[in-house]
Amino acid sequence: MTLRKTLFFIVLTIILSSCSISAPILFSTESGNFNSGWEFIKDPLDSISSELFLKDEKQSSTWQKVTLPHTANIEAVDSPEKQWQGIARYRKFFTVPEQFDGKSVSIHFGAAMQIAKVYQNGELVQTHLGGYLPFQIKLDGKIKFGKENCILVELDNRDNPLVPPGKPLATLDFNYYSGLYRNVTIEIKDKLHISDPITANRVAGGGLLVTYSDVTAQSAQINVQVDVENESATAKLISLQISLKDAEGKSVLSETITEQSVSASGFIQFKQQFKLDNPRLWSPDSPALYQLNVKVISDKVAVDSLSEKIGIRTFSFSAKEGFVLNGQKLKIRGTNRHQEYPYIGNALSDNAQFRDAFKIKQAGFNFVRCSHYSQSPAFLAVCDELGIMVMDAIPGWQFVGGDEFQNNSIRDAREMVRRDRNHPSIILWEASLNESDMPKSYMERAHQAVHEELPVADVYTCGWIDSVYDVFIPARQHSKPPYYWNKYAKDKPLLIAEYGDWEYYAQNAGFNQTAYKDLQTEERNSRQLRGFGQKRLAQQALNYQESHNDNRNGPAVGDANWLMFDYKRGYAPDIESSGIMDIFRLPKFAFYFYASQAENAAPMICIANFWNDPKFKDVKVYSNCNEVELSLNGKVIARQKPDQDRNSTNLKHPPFTFVMTEFIAGKLEAKGFIFGKEVAKTEAQTPGVPAKISLSIDLSGKELQAGKNDVVFVYASVTDAAGTIITDDIRPVTFTTEGDAELVGDNPRKAEAGISTILLMAGKTSGVVKIKASAEGLASAELEIGMH
Repeated sequence: MTLRKTLFFIVLTIILSSCSISAPILFSTESGNFNSGWEFIKDPLDSISSELFLKDEKQSSTWQKVTLPHTANIEAVDSPEKQWQGIARYRKFFTVPEQFDGKSVSIHFGAAMQIAKVYQNGELVQTHLGGYLPFQIKLDGKIKFGKENCILVELDNRDNPLVPPGKPLATLDFNYYSGLYRNVTIEIKDKLHISDPITANRVAGGGLLVTYSDVTAQSAQINVQVDVENESATAKLISLQISLKDAEGKSVLSETITEQSVSASGFIQFKQQFKLDNPRLWSPDSPALYQLNVKVISDKVAVDSLSEKIGIRTFSFSAKEGFVLNGQKLKIRGTNRHQEYPYIGNALSDNAQFRDAFKIKQAGFNFVRCSHYSQSPAFLAVCDELGIMVMDAIPGWQFVGGDEFQNNSIRDAREMVRRDRNHPSIILWEASLNESDMPKSYMERAHQAVHEELPVADVYTCGWIDSVYDVFIPARQHSKPPYYWNKYAKDKPLLIAEYGDWEYYAQNAGFNQTAYKDLQTEERNSRQLRGFGQKRLAQQALNYQESHNDNRNGPAVGDANWLMFDYKRGYAPDIESSGIMDIFRLPKFAFYFYASQAENAAPMICIANFWNDPKFKDVKVYSNCNEVELSLNGKVIARQKPDQDRNSTNLKHPPFTFVMTEFIAGKLEAKGFIFGKEVAKTEAQTPGVPAKISLSIDLSGKELQAGKNDVVFVYASVTDAAGTIITDDIRPVTFTTEGDAELVGDNPRKAEAGISTILLMAGKTSGVVKIKASAEGLASAELEIGMH
């Protein structure tokens, strides 16, 4: 994550015309947050005119006041209707004090779906194509200092074959949710400053570029390139101060780079190598990060600076050795992730991005594929922090357009690398249009673009077609049973990028998403909502176990299941439910299967049976223990070793299956043992009659934060008097709240598998929020949550 500072000013006061007071914005660690004070309108009837850039009370009443990140439409979870497409507008009135006249002024958009026309004070200043990567608006010469300005962004998320992914929504396996759905910042800097890596548009240039060589446990060479541009009319002499701090804040390196001259309206690239002794190397088990600080010095004054977290590591892919990280072979064990939330689409707060990554780590994965587009920098920063390796991806799925589309896609590949190149978590660059019949000329250009942007050793492109890319990443279903890819013998590293879904759904349907040839019965496939019941959830978990185990029979360096979270898509009205967690981030049985396979994890144990159905009495226990003892109502049933069946031959920790001769209501208890010592315990209780609601909130490592449009899931569980969830209860639950927060979603909402869910969006002020949930025939529940 990049943090900017303008050292020549402490505070910039920007007068937000949507308010009656001045709002101080610190230009330090947040680059001038520009998320508040926006106005929004959907499906406007008028065209762009000068009146839109003037304050008018009557006109303003038609605009909704919003804070970013923001979605243009609250999308229903259960409705068969397609997601909304159309025109949306955002505008913001602001004043930049006269004292900043002569400085460089720009506004940075994290992403906007998907064609953005940006107007400043009535003038169209830029049109940006693409909904997943950032862009910067340079406002030099267009700002009225000391007076009110208006920036207006018009978004169009309708189908467009020129803009990747390009596929019409009606046949797309995800959605084009409209909105300014990532952060927007304003930057006011000296004319002499570190450039933006995307706006600079220089191959392997712009901004800060950090690479590594000769990396061992004893030492590492850090290669730093800093791109500084001079927008003034005279040449400047500049030097750099570079320092490095470890995780504890201790300085481990400090250097000054000799003064050099940069011409008027020109740029210069400083390149320097540093040796660091005894580096802490980044890995999934030990994600060590350093803080790299760069200051630009001119006339003995620091005029700009940049601070970025980096991680030192070295890795390689090969057919012979597999994946090697820091000199050690490592099996990749991963998942796929779509970035959407229910109701708010892609408009996740940075904290919500953290919580998703936190769950991926909890599930035992060491790798995630960004499917099928570039995802939030905040998400990548958490992967750096938590130790989750990443496959970054350009937008693309089952569509290839003509020359203009392909040129735009190659631009995406370059901008993806320029934005994300310093993240230690990224080990693969998917410069490939997923499941698309790409011409070889396109693949060669995309592959070359990545290597031109990062011309160093530890860089690997990947693609689903076995052609020019460094790593071959097919889905399991792209081959045929019984061997799938287990007999792949080419001299190229292979990673199974998807498995566990389509081969159990409609193996022979190929890419025709509507033909469903040889469709498997509902009970046997992996697309299982939590509400479909434990028998079908158990089958989903078994499908993933079988395919993951089978993948390890072949030469693959690892695999990534399809997928982590349920999601909505354009081509079908229902939820795509092959996630190991549902769309509300509640776990299915498969989640615990994967958690049991994690390397170097704390002891865990889970009973994959609700123990409420006489017809479903066999008990499967997921655990990373050596032995498990199962008892019923205090009586030991058995103590046994892990399964040794055909679906467990390659697993580090196979499940434990207990065959029960009869169903007796009561309490199942499972105890896990490692070398004879009890280290984990869990239970499953036959529920009684529904009696009350129990409330809980999913924080997943991050407290709810005010002023950031932060959102958390609130779960209302229907339970018996003892607190056991009634997993077949579907009654509607009504939510209310007191305090500076908003409920988002269906309200009331029916429980699914005994749990009703709603989103809670934090307001602008810190404090306590009270949530209440009620349902007919049940004792209601209240819960307080603090916003920080």
